[in-house]
Amino acid sequence: MVNQKYLEKAEVLIEALPYIQRFNRKVIVVKYGGSAMVDEELKRNVIKDVVLLKLVGFKPIIVHGGGKEISRWVGKVGKEAKFVNGLRVTDKETMEIAEMVLGKVNKELVTLVESLGVKAIGISGKDGGLLKVNKKLSQGQDIGYVGEIKEVNPAILNELLEKDFLPIVCPVGLGDDFATYNINADDAACAIARAMKAEKLAFLTDIEGVYRDPEDTSSLISELFVNEAKALIENGNVGGGMIPKLQNCIDAIESGVNRVHILDGRIQHCLLLEIFTNKGIGTAILREGEGKYYNEENK
Repeated sequence: MVNQKYLEKAEVLIEALPYIQRFNRKVIVVKYGGSAMVDEELKRNVIKDVVLLKLVGFKPIIVHGGGKEISRWVGKVGKEAKFVNGLRVTDKETMEIAEMVLGKVNKELVTLVESLGVKAIGISGKDGGLLKVNKKLSQGQDIGYVGEIKEVNPAILNELLEKDFLPIVCPVGLGDDFATYNINADDAACAIARAMKAEKLAFLTDIEGVYRDPEDTSSLISELFVNEAKALIENGNVGGGMIPKLQNCIDAIESGVNRVHILDGRIQHCLLLEIFTNKGIGTAILREGEGKYYNEENK
């Protein structure tokens, strides 16, 4: 008699099969940030998930942040953080620290992927003209070397994917003045997903997903169509911090990305659970007319 435990493992693999078939050779952009970047065990599990996606036929691209690590290093050199309208002011010295820290994070992720047997290449938005930016202002006020993406040149990413590399992108870009600008990692992931016509864009965050009521954690929404997401923003039903993320999701889908996932990166293997199981664990935002993941009876 076959052990029940092994039968359950087989069932899990069979459940994943239609998802593997559907998304084979498709581009998936993973925005990697939050606690999953700080906790070493979570970090390794996220990278294992992305490596598995690669090995079963996806074409993953990682876009990472590094805000917490940048703050730590800015503090180490004795600089005080300045904010305008809630946004960090990035002067020349802070930009140098940010680029140094992001480069360090980038190569640590490359090393992790390589240690799991997959070829990875870390690049920044400066390489190959990947991310070109305009200087970003906050309500008309200067916040230093912070960039707003105006153009994405996906040629280098297409080349790396074609050669079977896993690209890992650090969110800095060049302005018309060839100065280096820091870019919000969510914005960078969204712009890259649009330019690459990605099938999926996944945001790893420190929350479970989108709630119908931000005060009630039992009100997690498993799936949202774009019009429903817009209504949540218009009705004021989502918390302030979620609004730009949700707007990024809407923009990505309206630019051709099929599904956007908001996931809790603190949950081990959240990417695999959301992408390969009938009942995902985060919030999936879908374009109109897209089939839902699972039937009503599975909810």
